[in-house]
Amino acid sequence: MAEEYETSLQDSAAEIASFEDDKPGVLSWIQATLHHNPSLVPLLVLLASVAGFGLYLGPKFFSPFALTLILQQVAIVGIVGAAQTLVILTAGIDLSVGAIMVLSSVVMGQFTFRYGLPVELAVLCGFAVGAFCGWINGVLVAIVRLPPFIVTLGMWQIVLASNFLYSANETIRSQDIQEKAALLQFLGGKVKYEGAVFTYGVFALVILVLVLSYVLNHTAWGRHVYAVGDDIEAAELSGVRTKRVLISVYVVAGLICSLAGWALIGRIGSVSPTAGQFANIESITAVVIGGISLFGGRGSILGMLFGALIVGVFSLGLRLIGTDPQWTYLLIGLLIILAVAVDQWIRKVST
Repeated sequence: MAEEYETSLQDSAAEIASFEDDKPGVLSWIQATLHHNPSLVPLLVLLASVAGFGLYLGPKFFSPFALTLILQQVAIVGIVGAAQTLVILTAGIDLSVGAIMVLSSVVMGQFTFRYGLPVELAVLCGFAVGAFCGWINGVLVAIVRLPPFIVTLGMWQIVLASNFLYSANETIRSQDIQEKAALLQFLGGKVKYEGAVFTYGVFALVILVLVLSYVLNHTAWGRHVYAVGDDIEAAELSGVRTKRVLISVYVVAGLICSLAGWALIGRIGSVSPTAGQFANIESITAVVIGGISLFGGRGSILGMLFGALIVGVFSLGLRLIGTDPQWTYLLIGLLIILAVAVDQWIRKVST
């Protein structure tokens, strides 16, 4: 009897060992690695796309001017994408980021030229407007508990209309800004070195990404942002003040959008109420391709930067090849769908 029992135990142990051996070790390792390093996929895609266009175009693509031109082109999308990243990490979405960016730039210009305020004060007023718009979004989402999609969709329409009504669809020319308020164009200033051309807007993007990366990964506020996005009820039960966190996220996002508005003036040289109309879609594109989960709680600000750079590489590379611009939209669309599919695959592993 004892022998039969011992034999049964040995058979069970063998079955368990066999079951463990059958597990797809390599696949599990890849999934776990991507789960803990969500920016790894967009980084690999970025390196592959740079290498592919570089091999095909040669020095034409790898020139210092061309590579830094990519940075200039994605600077504004990257800054707005940083604001979008914070909101999406809390399992929300902000469709008003582009409109807030433009309104902030219009306020900076109008307060300087219409009301005669010192340009430094006008810039601060633009930041205040962005923070106020973000605060309204945050209150409606956190306290009134309206869906972020609906709240920011409504705010997008309101801010867009306010922008055109307030500015009377008037564009402040670049020449006037250069003569009377050069500070408005500060982030468009350029630094040249060995053929490379950097703008102060690019430096602002890099500094912003580094600061947010540190804050999200090494501060209590950053951990609370991830906790709210992962499971808001569990976060609340563990003592996180979820309402305060959500409101602060939307306020910070509004401030970042104002920074993008300031950079927008430097980029185009003028204050235009019609500029940057697709910034909200472009920011979501950078976030999704950057491996940040639309379900919240997972992703990194560096991934968003890689996502924005991927779009910039494809845009410039295809333009240098001479293809129809529609191919860029087609490939970016495929990348978005692929990024969401990869995110769903990784989430299955995490659960």
